[in-house]
Amino acid sequence: MGKLVYNTLGHTLDIEDRTLSHLRVVFMNKLRRGEPFMFHFPMGDGSGTRSLWISPSIPLVFHFYGGKAPQVNRRWIEELMNEASAPQGLTVVPEPSADTAPTN
Repeated sequence: MGKLVYNTLGHTLDIEDRTLSHLRVVFMNKLRRGEPFMFHFPMGDGSGTRSLWISPSIPLVFHFYGGKAPQVNRRWIEELMNEASAPQGLTVVPEPSADTAPTN
């Protein structure tokens, strides 16, 4: 289980390492392009959903606890990138198998 630390003010989200590694790729690509976006993530304690404005001016830390980097599923990256580019923002969608075509 990893952590996404937002804005260095103690805002943290607990996210499974595999999911976090895919989100890191999406965040990197969007921010490198100068494309801020909204990110929605359900709180693990059942207290609702947290929404964060992801922008190049806001510090982010990706903290992984696992010792080995997960293999990246390119189809999942594509689906997450599509989500992040949509008007409603990025919500984590289930990981597709590597051999299924992405949905548009």
